[in-house]
Amino acid sequence: MSVDKWQWLDDELARLKAKNLYRTLKVLDGAQSAHVSWQGRDMLMLASNAYLDMCNDTEVKAKASAAVQNYGAGSGGSRLTTGTSAIHIQLESELARFKGREAAIAFNTGFAANSGVIPALCASPDDIIFSDELNHASIIDGCRQSPARTVIYRHNDMQDLAQKIKAARFSGHGLIVSDAVFSMDGDIVNLPELLQVARQYNLLTMLDEAHATGVIGSTGHGVEEHFGLPGQVDILMGTMSKALGAEGGYVCGPQKLIDFLRNKTRSYIFSTSLAPGVMAAALCALRIIEREPQRTAALQDNVRWFCQCLRQEGLAGHIPAQNQTAIIPIRIGDEAKAVKAAENLLAAGYFISAIRYPTVKRGQAILRAALMSSHTREELARAARAIALAISQAN
Repeated sequence: MSVDKWQWLDDELARLKAKNLYRTLKVLDGAQSAHVSWQGRDMLMLASNAYLDMCNDTEVKAKASAAVQNYGAGSGGSRLTTGTSAIHIQLESELARFKGREAAIAFNTGFAANSGVIPALCASPDDIIFSDELNHASIIDGCRQSPARTVIYRHNDMQDLAQKIKAARFSGHGLIVSDAVFSMDGDIVNLPELLQVARQYNLLTMLDEAHATGVIGSTGHGVEEHFGLPGQVDILMGTMSKALGAEGGYVCGPQKLIDFLRNKTRSYIFSTSLAPGVMAAALCALRIIEREPQRTAALQDNVRWFCQCLRQEGLAGHIPAQNQTAIIPIRIGDEAKAVKAAENLLAAGYFISAIRYPTVKRGQAILRAALMSSHTREELARAARAIALAISQAN
């Protein structure tokens, strides 16, 4: 009697469903903005990383459309063969200038940047990487793909980092890598102390600014501006898929670093390059951030207002005491309750995600609210009331 060779998949899917860890897709009917259409219903979007509402910006879409007409729909090859157009070079140049660096290099995604750059930089078993325990999965995968030894330090604990560096034995390169804004908790790296530790032990620093660019700093320039420490981080990585509303990742740094990465990073060398329309959209959004810092200011004001509203609705114990970024984790704990609360909110017209293991630790499920600059105060106040009700109904 033959055995069903796919039975193990059925068993694993059943296990995920039993533990409230099974994921499904929700298909949006139109453009992503502060309001979205889902199954013919108008929904308030509270789960998007498009923090400055650039995905549906008229000017950004027009620039993308014009680039498609001029350069075609696709890039036609990898960057080192036929896939580099003038728009690719222009975007990299302006990203470098925006971040105060000599040069930049674009990747297909932020994931491809982290998972490719880290093993390129730390390519020997003699090298060592010090990584925050709550770093994004792309950083974790980059560390795993490197032959270097990886040492995990306690989240944002610079004393633990220093102790682990001091105890380590290595003869090659050393790298400290961290999120700038952590993607689930929304907290910010302790940059002043991280830099102090790096200088003390002569280690390179690399920060992932995916959720920092356009979000923190008085004009949206990111974590260095937030702390008043321009030009201090060795390697700045970021994405074009969040505040810039487009797609892709990038790394900024010294020209020699970018030259090295262009020649040694597999995720860059062996990927068909991003389409010109995407590059044009990101370039336009970057210019808007510089031209209109009030967008970042509006986002930061929305964060303060929304957290205040959540506290007024009795949820102070569910959110961080301090929050300065567009990510507001609303702690639930139990996975089933988080899923039920998200379902309640969906039924009420609010699009918000239940984040569960393995994205967060088991038993630490959250509702992950992500704000936009275009949300109104009235919308956020109503959303806070709806979230409080949805949580109470899920208990």
